[in-house]
Amino acid sequence: MLSMTCKKVSVNFLRFFFPIVLFLGSEINAQVLKVATFTADASPPLGTPVAYATTRSVTDSLSVRGVVILSDQKPVVLCAVDWIGIANEGLDVWKEQLAKAANTTPDRVSVHSLHQHDAPRCDFTVERILEKYGLGGTRFDNAFYLNVLHRAASAVAEAKANAQPVTHLGFGEAKVEKVASNRMVLGKDGKVAIVRFSSAKDSAAQAAPEGTIDPWLKCVSFWNKDKPVAVMTYYATHPQSYYGTGDVSCDFVGIGRNAFEKSIGVPCVHFNGAGGNIAAGKYNDGSPEMRPVLAGRIEAAMKKAWAATEKVPVSAKDLNWRTTPVDLPLAKDLIADELHAGMKDERLTPNQKYDIAIRLAWVERIVGGKKPLVSSLRIGNTWLLNLPGEAFVEYQLAAKAMRPGDHVCTAAYEEYGPRYIGTRIAYSQGGYEITQSFVSPDVEDVLMEAIRKALQ
Repeated sequence: MLSMTCKKVSVNFLRFFFPIVLFLGSEINAQVLKVATFTADASPPLGTPVAYATTRSVTDSLSVRGVVILSDQKPVVLCAVDWIGIANEGLDVWKEQLAKAANTTPDRVSVHSLHQHDAPRCDFTVERILEKYGLGGTRFDNAFYLNVLHRAASAVAEAKANAQPVTHLGFGEAKVEKVASNRMVLGKDGKVAIVRFSSAKDSAAQAAPEGTIDPWLKCVSFWNKDKPVAVMTYYATHPQSYYGTGDVSCDFVGIGRNAFEKSIGVPCVHFNGAGGNIAAGKYNDGSPEMRPVLAGRIEAAMKKAWAATEKVPVSAKDLNWRTTPVDLPLAKDLIADELHAGMKDERLTPNQKYDIAIRLAWVERIVGGKKPLVSSLRIGNTWLLNLPGEAFVEYQLAAKAMRPGDHVCTAAYEEYGPRYIGTRIAYSQGGYEITQSFVSPDVEDVLMEAIRKALQ
């Protein structure tokens, strides 16, 4: 009788206690945060087109790098590619394939380029337009892009299976010395007097003040107790020292990143901030000797930011992903019928038609209702903000001001289709960037509102 009673008690106890164990176990697992890192080669074959030439050598290899962040939510993928840009349908395919590999949705994947100029650009929409007008294969190598994407997706899937627990998040920052300067040097009339590109030999361009920049390089790190798992760095500048030769390079930002990664022995992913109007022109004369000098300055800042890192405990409950579609207003001079007429004009050169095709691709994108995303990943009081295009640094500075007391790290160059995204006043000041912007001055109101929503 006692034995039967004990059995009933045991069964009842298990019926009561076992669901609690399962519930508590699921709650414990739900709070576990994990991170995986992935990398793949992105260097083009010899003879294939890069941004301003044909590949004749690979001086410094290019890479795809990123992290997969796992929690009780759908995975988040943050990816950076050593290419000049990924745009339109090209970006769609990248996000779709990486999402599939990570078992998540494309809206939780953010793919950025670092914007090196001796590097490929990927845009399936522009290539489709060029093919229609007999210029296919002259600017793009779709087979190569898909091959790189296949390698990247495979790396994501493999990395996810080997994700490591994260118990702490680290943050540090340091000033970068003598790299960034504003490209738009204004005259007394408030208009652009000097366009200070990535290199400058003109004494007036070199002597002009740095102008508006964000000098801070930010370093975000994931830790499993005392072991660093992954590092992400953020800094806003065009990364060119010199280019146009066909000698492929990840340039000074990539070289500095690689040296920093080697020195600490931890995978590092670097993101280019809102550097549309920022370059090294004040401090760079364009000579080959300046590339390692600039790389050393980037590496030095990364090491200082790493040394300044402070860690705080984190778990999955501290993580929040937010996306906001942004309706970028189309530049008023971009008219589809006129652009199509230009593509048919036999008097125009292939270079002129390429310039028309990239504009037409963005018009098709907007008219077709495709909206780029502004997204953010909040982990505790650290915000990772993702912006489209070659956004001006003022957007990055504004984002920082929206979250006083928090750490805001901005990565731009996601959707490369709109090219430069200036501030309202910039469109009245003139300069090269404005002639290459596919959006209207009203973009400031739209993008600022999207940033506010992303940082709420």
